[in-house]
Amino acid sequence: MIDPHGTVYDLTGPEAAPVVVLIHGLGLTRAVWQWLTPDLSRFRVLSYDLIGHGQSAPPEGQPTLRDLAAQLAALLDHLDIDRAAIVGFSLGGMIARRFAQDHPARTAALVILHSAHRRSEKAQAAILFRVAQAEEHGPAATVELALERWYTEACRTARPDLMDLTRRWVLANDPKVYPRLYRILAHGVDEIVAPRPPISCPTLVLTGDEDHGNNPEMSIAIATEIPRARLVILKGLRHMALAEDPPAVNRPVVGFLTEVLR
Repeated sequence: MIDPHGTVYDLTGPEAAPVVVLIHGLGLTRAVWQWLTPDLSRFRVLSYDLIGHGQSAPPEGQPTLRDLAAQLAALLDHLDIDRAAIVGFSLGGMIARRFAQDHPARTAALVILHSAHRRSEKAQAAILFRVAQAEEHGPAATVELALERWYTEACRTARPDLMDLTRRWVLANDPKVYPRLYRILAHGVDEIVAPRPPISCPTLVLTGDEDHGNNPEMSIAIATEIPRARLVILKGLRHMALAEDPPAVNRPVVGFLTEVLR
């Protein structure tokens, strides 16, 4: 299905159930939620492709984090959904926080998976270098190192099928559009750090202890800024824990949503 602004989406589950929105990360598509969606069958689940990703329309000019949050607001308006829980992975977690700051009354709960807080100078320099690589050579320049950051060595060895799937997702990105979206990941964090007023909805923050780009220190910082936020650090997992070990992610996420969306 597609909305009037060119956002392609899937909407499944009981019509009267609480709505859960799933926002994927940079360079991916809504297909990344295939491991979580079956465990959300009690909810009305909305997943969609971000601007410039998957089947959704490309951006005009350089989009901002607020533009990506506005994309979700427009999609909810189109579907007559007043309020939802927002689950965001990586860049999606940044969008989720931007949406919660811009539309607090529409945000029933937040789940922030493997998402960034303010980076060190070294980490910021590293991501800016990857942006420059993407600008010059497209997504192919970054994908192999991304697989190393995203999956444990054991998973990369045992699951060549998963590596191929993830690689295809990233390489399918338009080389002219991908760097524009990568810039949001690199520069958008500052506008969602230490929000005033603070985000007040029930929130779960989760990452892996081997996710070096979105590390436990970042998740602790995010959780500290949101009153009563819950924090989960998964042992022995990296950025794409939702694909490498779905039960490890699904258990805390589904348990949290079941508790707060009564």
